[in-house]
Amino acid sequence: MPILDFNNKNEVKEYEDFVLNRRGSSFMQDLNWGKVKNNWKHEAVYLKENNKIIAAMMILIQKLPHTNVALLYSPRGPVCDVYDIDLVNKLIKEAEPLAKKYNAFALKFDPQVVYDKKLDDLYINAGYKTSGYKPNVDDLIQPSHNMVLDIKNKTEDELMKGFAEKTRYNIRLSKRKGVTVRYSRSKEDLKTFYDIYKITTIRDRIGCRDYDYFERMLDAYDESKLRIYIAEHEGDKLSAAIATNVGGELYYVYGASSNEKRNLMPNYAMQMEMIRWGLETGCSKYNFGGVLDLSPNNGLYKFKVGFCKEKGLEEYIGEINKVYKPFMFFLYNKVLPIVRVGGRKLRRLKTH
Repeated sequence: MPILDFNNKNEVKEYEDFVLNRRGSSFMQDLNWGKVKNNWKHEAVYLKENNKIIAAMMILIQKLPHTNVALLYSPRGPVCDVYDIDLVNKLIKEAEPLAKKYNAFALKFDPQVVYDKKLDDLYINAGYKTSGYKPNVDDLIQPSHNMVLDIKNKTEDELMKGFAEKTRYNIRLSKRKGVTVRYSRSKEDLKTFYDIYKITTIRDRIGCRDYDYFERMLDAYDESKLRIYIAEHEGDKLSAAIATNVGGELYYVYGASSNEKRNLMPNYAMQMEMIRWGLETGCSKYNFGGVLDLSPNNGLYKFKVGFCKEKGLEEYIGEINKVYKPFMFFLYNKVLPIVRVGGRKLRRLKTH
């Protein structure tokens, strides 16, 4: 069956083996991500050739508020060669029963591939709706720009030479001042991460997820796929992060820093330790995550670009949509973004 049967253990294992071991796959395409996003339902479809899976796609499903229609969303999917439009079309075709089952107005996917006009045109000509070149970041579910460090077949010394001078200085300063970094899988350290994370969200005026969300992440992935990192100095917990290791990519998913001893540059020491995990496991990329503000004066941009320089900024293809109900798709794209932006502005006002 092309729609994955979650009750068939052998089928599920075959699916997960394909997704987790394919280069370029995302942790968001692991079935466990569906368990983390428990406010969505999740399903999966796949294609086989010569009795082997050749394409797969985990799909999240969520009904729009106060309607009977749903969005199907495959985060960073599908897991296949997205330039093979015939293959993608066949995979999308296998998802049609799900579109009918959930009364979907669209199936959205946003593969983690660099923007290419030829690729964008390929999907447009095949009847898909795309977000196009340089879309409004408020219109997208995932950031279109990520800062990515190439670590394939590199040594730590080679990477250090490629960092900005100030970044190298801060890494060495942090070590010289006695900052230490360790990784963990304990619930106690997850609570430490969350305490620091809450401080970060208040300071930077960003949304705060519930603790249960991170607990589900910890439960969903084993130690080879997810770690909690904590930077300390003389017993003080200064910064923390959650990183995933899937498909040859080490991904800096969540980061947090306290307001204490920031002059010791603990975030630099912590990043270096996570990069070492990527090197030890033969990863090709270290992904610093999304960058929303590309201004050279933006603090987060300056921090990430210090490790990657300009070469590290990747602009992805954005969102590609198979539209089933054009009017509802129009409302979703034109009305809901305005509501989302208004909600963010309201939350910012409440923090003053």
